[in-house]
Amino acid sequence: MMQRRRNSWKMGCRVVAAAEEEDEETASLPETMSYTAEKEKPNTPSSPFRKRPPRWSDLWLKNSNPLKHVVSAMKLHSLSSPKNPKTKTQTPIFSELDRTLLFSDEILLTILAKLPLSQRNANSLVCKRWLSLQDRLVRSLKLLDWGFLQSGRLTLRFPNLTHVDLLSGSLISTRNSEILLNHKMFSVHIGCRFSPEAQAFQAHLLPPEVIDRGLQELANGCPNLRKVALVGATELGLLSLAEECATLQDLELHKCNDNVLRGIAACENLQVLKLVGNVNGFYSSTVSDLGLTILAQGCKRLVKLELNGCEGSFDGIKAIGQCCQMLEELSICDHRMEAGWLAALSYCENLKTLKFVSCKKIDSSPEPDEYLGICPALERLHLHKCQLRDKKTVKALFTLCGAVREIVFQDCWGLENDVFSLASLCRRVTFLSLEGCSLLTTNCLESVILSWKEIESLKVVGCKSLKDGEISPALSSLFSILKELKWRPDTKSLLASSVVGTNIGKRGGKFLKRILDHKLLHFDQSLLHL
Repeated sequence: MMQRRRNSWKMGCRVVAAAEEEDEETASLPETMSYTAEKEKPNTPSSPFRKRPPRWSDLWLKNSNPLKHVVSAMKLHSLSSPKNPKTKTQTPIFSELDRTLLFSDEILLTILAKLPLSQRNANSLVCKRWLSLQDRLVRSLKLLDWGFLQSGRLTLRFPNLTHVDLLSGSLISTRNSEILLNHKMFSVHIGCRFSPEAQAFQAHLLPPEVIDRGLQELANGCPNLRKVALVGATELGLLSLAEECATLQDLELHKCNDNVLRGIAACENLQVLKLVGNVNGFYSSTVSDLGLTILAQGCKRLVKLELNGCEGSFDGIKAIGQCCQMLEELSICDHRMEAGWLAALSYCENLKTLKFVSCKKIDSSPEPDEYLGICPALERLHLHKCQLRDKKTVKALFTLCGAVREIVFQDCWGLENDVFSLASLCRRVTFLSLEGCSLLTTNCLESVILSWKEIESLKVVGCKSLKDGEISPALSSLFSILKELKWRPDTKSLLASSVVGTNIGKRGGKFLKRILDHKLLHFDQSLLHL
């Protein structure tokens, strides 16, 4: 019995060993073959010693290459199939994109340029591309932060600028200061220790080398500049503008001196120039005959020149008149000219407009009449906020401007009858404007106007000494033939001329009386209810 049990145990071990060998051979075959064998013999009895058949999850993970084609086909089908099953036509996928992408930048720039300015800010919010295109349409800019220019962001964002104002960006404002110093050209926050007498405003200006680097960056990035306003630059900064910006035509320079004018002389195509040398309480700089001579020899195409707070004499103005043959407009503002400079204006043969603004004196000692000469092409003479108390100076001015056609007086001090009567030296006047001339009387105005045989237009505003009742029949007949007449010497005259023939006073009285009676009646009825 024992022998039989041993033999049966040995046979069982052999069967188990054979089964294990068979399982190892089956496991060594590829999984696809084992799956095929199972499909061919579905009725084969499973042994407890065999491994479980592979599942679909195993096939999905291990054999994913054939399924990639299925996934891609499903994606293509979902894209090509319409969202609405009822629609018969299929919509292409590019219809859902931005249609403006089909246009080039040049076409979009042409379209955006034709839109009104009020819509440009809204258009820049559409997308980054429209913002970039909108920045390329910007032509004028006022800089408030100098770091925006020095970092290169200004020229990168606005490459097509033509007009740039750098005045406000060149100033350093005091932090946490509530004191705002305003000027007609710029404004800056200052500290409580500011003193106009000590020229403390210069401490709020950027260093000259910083301004020069900014000008170099601006000239390299915006070569199409035509108008620039700046303060505190040196000769090197202006030379960079002159070399890179060949189309520069209009320049406004503050805190200018003779050395800076050497850089301006390199701007050969410059036509409009404003020089500010000295501003009381802000900064002080000197422009003398040397600088004016350098300017005249370099900028021979000047058409309009403004000298604000500049010094000089007869020689400097003479050099400008001889070299700048195209000069048509000259403005003198708060000048520091030496005596006798007025006679040099006769060298400006093509000068058409002469303006004096905020001048305490025109010429302290003008030349005699025989040495003054005349400006043959002069048409307009404007005097704004000037001191005209010196009769000798005013006579020399009117003698020099004998061919003038238009005379404007605005808020001038000292314009009395004796001074204004000298205007009769100008025989060809066709237009006269008087504003804020409170010392002038009607009789003097009549005598001067009647002497002008070609007078066509008259404007009188804010001259309280001119009375309507003093108008003579001769002056009244002259008013009737004028092409243009504006007569408002005071508020009473304005009211009288506005209500003549309209019966506004009577109608207004009846209307107010009706309202008053209605209020009184309503008040009496309320008392009765009480």
